[in-house]
Amino acid sequence: MRFLPIGPRSLLVELPDLAAALALFDALTLAALPEVAELIPAAQTLLVRCHPGTHADAALAARIRALPPAPPRRERSAPAVEIPVTYDGADLAEVAGLMGLDVAGVIAAHQAARWTVAFCGFAPGFAYLTCDDPRFDLPRRASPRPRIPAGSVALAGQFGGVYPQASPGGWQLIGTTTLPMWDPDRDPPALLAPGQEVRFVARAHMTTAGTSPRPAPQAAQKGLHVLSAAFPLLVQDAGRSGQAHLGVARSGALDLPALRAANARLGNAPDLPALEITLGPTRLTVDEPATLALAGAADAVWIETATQRLTVDHARPFALDPGEVLAIAAPAAGMRSYLALRGGFDVPRVLGSAATDTLAGFGPPALTAGSVLPFAHTPARAVDPFSAQNTTLPRPGELITLPVTLGPRTDWFPADQVASFLAQDWLVTDQMSRSGLRLQGTALTRAPRELPSEGTDPGAIQIPHSGQPVLFLADHPLTGGYPVIATLLPDALALAGQIPPGARIRFAAARPFEVIA
Repeated sequence: MRFLPIGPRSLLVELPDLAAALALFDALTLAALPEVAELIPAAQTLLVRCHPGTHADAALAARIRALPPAPPRRERSAPAVEIPVTYDGADLAEVAGLMGLDVAGVIAAHQAARWTVAFCGFAPGFAYLTCDDPRFDLPRRASPRPRIPAGSVALAGQFGGVYPQASPGGWQLIGTTTLPMWDPDRDPPALLAPGQEVRFVARAHMTTAGTSPRPAPQAAQKGLHVLSAAFPLLVQDAGRSGQAHLGVARSGALDLPALRAANARLGNAPDLPALEITLGPTRLTVDEPATLALAGAADAVWIETATQRLTVDHARPFALDPGEVLAIAAPAAGMRSYLALRGGFDVPRVLGSAATDTLAGFGPPALTAGSVLPFAHTPARAVDPFSAQNTTLPRPGELITLPVTLGPRTDWFPADQVASFLAQDWLVTDQMSRSGLRLQGTALTRAPRELPSEGTDPGAIQIPHSGQPVLFLADHPLTGGYPVIATLLPDALALAGQIPPGARIRFAAARPFEVIA
């Protein structure tokens, strides 16, 4: 058992194998240590997250090491779940070559293997499947794809799986299925659970005859209307905590202090849902009187009436009446602004939060031109019009220094590569999303071996085979198979969420990498 640092509130326990990782997960679950907030089991590791105000340190490691073993897991008696697959994956021929088979042989072996769910992670509904055929121990792709379609059946590193939603990923794609892996309206929402047996069966391409029925007309909604937006607007709050065991990331506002500042200026509860606006320009209107507040990157805001254009002091609450148009220009610095409404918006919750998780594909839908967001009229309190926020936001071309904890996989990189990681300026490319930022610089080299999938924190800096880092943000995958050289300190996450393309990042570590004694 080895304890590796992730950050002040997280550590990674490295274990001999999957059985040991699941046994420690069971032992910690039974122990219910008061400082432990979340556990993410994986192939040979267990990620332990602590509550704010507590520390993932040597004292916690000693308590974990001293835990008594949990009783053995009983075999599940549930019948096998059959997953119909169309074998049309982009990597099917490459997988055949890696396995020393032809395509027909891969398909036959995939169907003949006995697959079992080991654990869940990466994204809601993503189950890591193990099987009894050692030929399916396959490498990941040298560079992950930025988007893999939902329903993709994939293989990598002794595991199989099905992508529940469209997302980035580095697994080998061999087919697709239409069977939903995750449905928030289903109980339980995940189709597969640890211990469940799975069988893959062949399915041919199918077409659907006829036309779809027209949706029933809906009554016109009242509230905040989106007239135009450069990028889809997202509803965000503080996110979902305590759901990692379902493969659900926290998500929530990328600049959480800005969201809380906007709510404070209106007397709202600090984590009430608000609109996350990426860049701009954005134009909005209302059909009932509203009191609004902005925080974050917005720096040029005005209201257009029938007769004039009024500049808005966006550092204070302001009123918007029916027929008026609120215009928010693209900011000169930063990426995201947060628009809150006194009394809040009427939006549904999923797993206790109204946050839109773009990787998992649930939460309120993105808002574009023509969308309407109803008002909730939640009781509010006295306002704090001068609530503080980060007023110095990064611009394209600027250099931003972000503090990191080296780990958990820094020792996968030679000393000169760790030095290169910390010494150089990394360019923020335009390949960015709420899941993460792709950076560009002098490529890093590392140990030439595969890393079994393991848990990751927001702010993790993964190094795929290409050697170009990927910095995870709020909608990141909970598990990944590329080594994480370092992880941002939690206080730096809001700033990272505001970094625009063309800016440069330098990472700073206060101390060298050390295994937790």
